[in-house]
Amino acid sequence: MLIISRLNMRFDLLISYLLLGLPLCWAGATEEQMWAAGKLMRDVCFPKFPKVSVATADSIHDGVIPDDKDSKCYINCILEMMQTIKKGKLQLESSLKQVELLLPDKYKPSYRTGIDLCKDSTNGIKNNCDAGHALLTCLRANIDVFVFP
Repeated sequence: MLIISRLNMRFDLLISYLLLGLPLCWAGATEEQMWAAGKLMRDVCFPKFPKVSVATADSIHDGVIPDDKDSKCYINCILEMMQTIKKGKLQLESSLKQVELLLPDKYKPSYRTGIDLCKDSTNGIKNNCDAGHALLTCLRANIDVFVFP
């Protein structure tokens, strides 16, 4: 229970940091804010999937998406924290809101297009980890400048 409480506290800190760090016009995050948020997400998901190494997470960050169970579940964890996916289903409205709030302006058009092209990529997939992997693979193929924590 203490671990869950700490994870919730970290997520609350992440949201607070992002909301307080953004200008009042909500134009989007800076590169620094985006990567800081990503680091917090990695810090929450790493302990859940100890078989995922830093090197593996870095390769995902660089666009090389592994196909093993632990990596798929790590990807799903990050996507859930980003409010992009929930129980294996793309959260379209939430994803688009997160693009507006958490990404620098230069990434937004490509991510909006990628999300639209990938909106059905999780349909029919029952396993949440497989769905997260399918979504990220689709996004990687359809986004010009791919970023992932």
